[in-house]
Amino acid sequence: MIEIRPYRAADRAALYDICVRTADAGGDARGRYDTDALMGDLFAGPYAHLSPGLAYVVDDGGEPVGYVVGTADTARFAHRYRTEWIPLLGDRYPVPPAGPRTPTEDMVALHHHPERMLVPGLAGYPAHLHIDLLPSHQGRGWGRRLIQRFVSVVDAPGLHVGMVTANVQARGFYDRLGFTVLPVADPGPLTYLGLRLRTARRSTQAQK
Repeated sequence: MIEIRPYRAADRAALYDICVRTADAGGDARGRYDTDALMGDLFAGPYAHLSPGLAYVVDDGGEPVGYVVGTADTARFAHRYRTEWIPLLGDRYPVPPAGPRTPTEDMVALHHHPERMLVPGLAGYPAHLHIDLLPSHQGRGWGRRLIQRFVSVVDAPGLHVGMVTANVQARGFYDRLGFTVLPVADPGPLTYLGLRLRTARRSTQAQK
């Protein structure tokens, strides 16, 4: 039986595996960086740790095959990333040189600059998320259901995603769900998409 359920601590390894296997604009990034844990440490682990109440997995017979993680308050999350997540990882990722950098060092630089999440022009969309599904379970409606589950519990007036522009398949997915392009100055390799949500209903520590 396939179902969407809340994330559990025992799912951490599966989350990291799914993350790296979909981290190359939707393709497999294993072997691309010095450690395959890097993508999970940037884009999955901090959310599951800091905002566990907004983390859900697609469970296929006891094995996670997809997930959604995120935060209701990007500014607060960036602050907690710096004050809680970076110290938790300790010296796993030393601060990289200013340049030139290797691909791994470029990604590690993101780890040491969580304020990169605070993009001007997104104030009306304070929540954001990351969603990934293994190829075997894509195109079967589970991505839509994960987004719907996240939207049903997140407490925010708007939600944004920063999507790698080259990931054309992901763009079609978000378009079908009603996300629209948000005008962001100098977005780099990303396209920012937003979705208006219902009026904020409550505030819980787990979400933030």
